[in-house]
This record gives sequence, structure tokens and C-alpha cells, in this order.
Amino acid sequence: MEKIEAIFYIEGLSNDKKALESAVDDIVKELKGEELVGVKDIHVEDIIESESELLRYSAVIEARVKGDLEGIVKAVLKYGPAIVEVLSPGKLEVKSQELMRILGDVSLVMGKLMNRFGSLVAYPDLSEVPEPPVGYSREEVESLILDDRYIRYRLVIEVSGRDRASVEETMKKALAIEGCLINVMAIEGSEEKGEFKGLLAVELLSTFETLFQLVGKYAPVAISLLEPEVIDVTAGELQNALTDLGGFVNELTSRPVKKALISNQ
Repeated sequence: MEKIEAIFYIEGLSNDKKALESAVDDIVKELKGEELVGVKDIHVEDIIESESELLRYSAVIEARVKGDLEGIVKAVLKYGPAIVEVLSPGKLEVKSQELMRILGDVSLVMGKLMNRFGSLVAYPDLSEVPEPPVGYSREEVESLILDDRYIRYRLVIEVSGRDRASVEETMKKALAIEGCLINVMAIEGSEEKGEFKGLLAVELLSTFETLFQLVGKYAPVAISLLEPEVIDVTAGELQNALTDLGGFVNELTSRPVKKALISNQ
């Protein structure tokens, strides 16, 4: 597979300038010895002081990296860059089996982070959102894949809620809001002490970016990419997906610091 060249913009925040300087030095040192990707260049911006009462000091590390898709994704999971800028190639072709393996790594890492820091999924009140349709004809599926570059895939997600019916309704609406078309949905589980817990199996159609976001947000216990066999991804699509993933990592890992700062106010 063609190598991907990108710039990671890694942001450091702290209310202690010396602590931030030390953290930046540690990240730079780690980048210089990185084996997941080749690090071609590192530039550290000056520390900026703001008027924020929580995190007064910030610094940005720009790292120009090059590697295959698997290495790039693992590096994003490791460093949680605020922004990823993909420089080349303009378009990438990825075999579905390879992408499935990479997404499995994403799910595993994000699942561990969520077990430690809490869930990423949060939706507003969905009561006014219309329930989306479920099920598409083979002709519709083929048109979505060929004309709209959609991917057909299956996910198994752990779910919980008040009862089976409400969980099913909520997940239908939530997946539609994310940008998915639901082809098949099944839910299994049981109610204990007034709460339903179970597994949701869904067959979905969506863009590459939406697929990546779902795996990052939900950390499914199983992923299967059905078609097409080769998925073409533009630099812009990859850039957005990786930036979202870096944002998810940042959101989770920064929670303890923000919580501690707020409680000390």
C-alpha cells in the first residue's frame, strides 16, 4: 500500500507552565524514537498563555510523519493529535480485510479508554426525531455502493437502557443522526433490576468517515466489512476521520485533568 504523509498537530494544555514544558519535551523525545511511523520533522511552537482559569498554557507540536495506514492510525490513537493534515496521497485504495483489521485495533483501544474514562456517546433528546426506515432492496444497496461510495458493514455493539423497546428506538434514531442507513437490526439481551442490557447487531450503509466515527464512538465488539472488497478513500476523507479519532482520544484522556481542575476551583 502507498505510504501516507501527514502532519500531526499535537496540542498540550496545562495550568502549570513548567509541567507543560516537561510534557512537550517528553512527547518530542517519544516522537523521535517512534517506530509506528517515520517522523520526518518536528516543530514546537512557543507556549502561549491565555486568560483561561482552567488551562492557562498551551503549546502545539507539529510532527510530519509518514507510514502505512495501520501505522498512521495507531499513532493517532497513541498521540491524540488535535488535527491531522493528510498531505499525500490524494486517494488511497484499501482492501476491506485490511481496513477491518485496522478498525478492530481502533475498537480495542477506544474500548479500553472508555472503560477507564467513560462513554463518548451523548445525544440530545431524540423524542422528536422521526424513526428511520430499516431495510433496503439489493438495487438500492448496489446504487449506494457504486454511485455514493457507501460501505456495507455489520457491527455488534453493547447496549443498555430502560427496556428493550426504548433501546431499539434510541439506537435507530442515533445511528440515523450519525449518517447511517440501517439495512438490518436485531437486539438480544435481558432486563435485570429495571435495566435492559444486551447486544445490538446492525447491518449499516454509510461513508468511510461515518464508519470510522462509529467504531471510535461505540467500540463495537465485532466488525465485519461486507462490500466493496476495495474501498477508495480520498485524502480529505482520511484527514477528517483521523482528526475525529484524535479528538475522541483527547476527549477521554483529558477528562481526569479537567475534573480535577474544576473540583479545585
